[in-house]
Amino acid sequence: MTKAAVVEDSLTLRKYLANLIGRTPGHKCICTCEPAEQAVLEIPKRRPDVVLMDIHLSGESGIACTARLKEQMPGLQTIVLTVYKGIRSIFQALKAGARGYPLKRADQSKILEAIAAIRAGGAAMTGEVARMVVHAFAESPQKAPAARGMDQLSDREMEILALVAEGCSNKEIASRVLLCSSTVRAHLMHIHQKLQVHSRTEVATKYLRLGH
Repeated sequence: MTKAAVVEDSLTLRKYLANLIGRTPGHKCICTCEPAEQAVLEIPKRRPDVVLMDIHLSGESGIACTARLKEQMPGLQTIVLTVYKGIRSIFQALKAGARGYPLKRADQSKILEAIAAIRAGGAAMTGEVARMVVHAFAESPQKAPAARGMDQLSDREMEILALVAEGCSNKEIASRVLLCSSTVRAHLMHIHQKLQVHSRTEVATKYLRLGH
């Protein structure tokens, strides 16, 4: 039995996805949530196998919610659903821990296929999205635009930035660079200010786009 949770801003779509999962043999929708703050509280209690996550939620974004849930539940498998297909959003979602990125306009069979794919240990995204990811990584670092503010980072900040891009938590970073957690948080605050970003996923995306 695959237990699933739905985090979706639209009540209509939330009910649709819950019904789709509920009527599919071998699947059960154990909770639906909105906003992200509710999801962060409820999903760890319910322990689903899979989460269908909307990117654009009221309050905190679905990408930030995915990252927070991943910290609490490392084995959680998240599929991000969105109407957007910008490469920036795709990288943010994947870096936050999403295992799939089907578009909302996909028919219901594609959503169920995405759940089956990640439950089998794979990844799930449309061919269109996959081609965008491959193309972005195929760009040579010389052709990638320089991220504004990156040259202002100190060697220590670059070291911490690289660990953020690896998906390390603040606690893991502190252990690896032999600093206390409060010092790591201070460095991250300076990195955010210099790069003019607002989350660790945006920071990681800038780092990856430079070809590091």
